[in-house]
Amino acid sequence: MTTQSSTLEISGNSSLLKKALVGNAVFSGVSGVFLAVAASWTAAFLGLDSATPITALGLILILYAPFLAWLSAQPRPRSWLVWMVIELDILWVLGSAILIFTGILPGLTVAGKWGIAAIADIVAVIALLQYIGLRRSQ
Repeated sequence: MTTQSSTLEISGNSSLLKKALVGNAVFSGVSGVFLAVAASWTAAFLGLDSATPITALGLILILYAPFLAWLSAQPRPRSWLVWMVIELDILWVLGSAILIFTGILPGLTVAGKWGIAAIADIVAVIALLQYIGLRRSQ
């Protein structure tokens, strides 16, 4: 009986995974700083009454980015950690669709919907690249 290891053997095929994780770390960090610094502007752009959720999201992304950078620097990242990152990205995209299409945020502006959709598209591409990189690394 063979068992699949929960670590990845890093080879030449893993460069896509590492680059995608680094890209995710950079995008998360830059987005987090922007959201934390420009929370009031972002809330107004989206049509939200309060900047507090935007500030909180920014801080979460700022804390998440170093984890992604650390994961990308591992010579043998645990596959379950990479899967967790991919799944979190998928949840981000699904959450964005819920925000855009359900009316759960009644004041959401049209420009805000487009902004959320654009960011979700970027996150979806990053998730796809991480998935392809993971599959190539196994």
